[in-house]
Amino acid sequence: MKILLATDGSSFSEDAARFLTRFDFSPHDEIIVMHVVTSVPYDDDYQAQIKHFIRRVSPEIRRTATDILGHVRAKIVSREEEGAPDETIMRVASEDGVDLVVMGARGIRGLKSLFIGSITRSVAAVSPLPLLVTKPCQASAGAMRVLFATDGSPTAEDTGHVLSMIPFPKDTELVIMNVAPSGFADIPEKYAIEVQEMMQEHGATIKGRGLEKAASILEAAEAPLRGKFGRIGRVVKSGDPAVEILGAAESGHVDLVAVGSRGIRGIKGMLGSVSRRVLGLSPCPVLIGKKFPAS
Repeated sequence: MKILLATDGSSFSEDAARFLTRFDFSPHDEIIVMHVVTSVPYDDDYQAQIKHFIRRVSPEIRRTATDILGHVRAKIVSREEEGAPDETIMRVASEDGVDLVVMGARGIRGLKSLFIGSITRSVAAVSPLPLLVTKPCQASAGAMRVLFATDGSPTAEDTGHVLSMIPFPKDTELVIMNVAPSGFADIPEKYAIEVQEMMQEHGATIKGRGLEKAASILEAAEAPLRGKFGRIGRVVKSGDPAVEILGAAESGHVDLVAVGSRGIRGIKGMLGSVSRRVLGLSPCPVLIGKKFPAS
């Protein structure tokens, strides 16, 4: 597996490097530690001096990350690039045949919101590759815990394939979750109540069909992941998908949430509302699954 770890020398980037040390890499895997020296739209003596001094600290930025990865068995490659960080990250990932992009979420101090840092947000929005965004949170005690939210869509299948390729420790616990949307989000409350009452008349049939569909989705998601995790559990919920996923992530003390990205119709790569909310508000690292490239 080839991973691109984009670092800017911040504590958030260092957290991303530390998170990678939890995986069971082999000498056949490769981690590219890359720092992008930001280019400026104009060139004068002052800006040239800034760029000069940034270049002087760039080796130390990359060295800090590679030192953190020192005990990882994967091949570590240090690389410096210049340009707009988000565009450069995606260009290098594409040109080098990277399987997974890893970044730390800088965030905005003191705000529990959708703000995760402009560069990370930009890459998450338009990257055609799977993206792992780490966050500064305390690791759970014992085995690693992963929550995989699936709705049975092709993007969820892509996310499952990414999970199957990541070298998780053998004792990692996986919970596969399906959330059936309530369907009342866009209906005025007075009409939602009326609809609910009508549905209750056929409640048994609706519930039975819903559980049957959920079981089918979970079975299909679990099949290719058997044997790759120490233990696999299943959870079925109903309601707002993002709310239920975030609640399960927090109450279950998970180390990683994996979700697919349905995207926005007509805009290639843009995150859908559920994946965007989960990425912004999750208390732990988030894996945004995209079509897994052939290495």
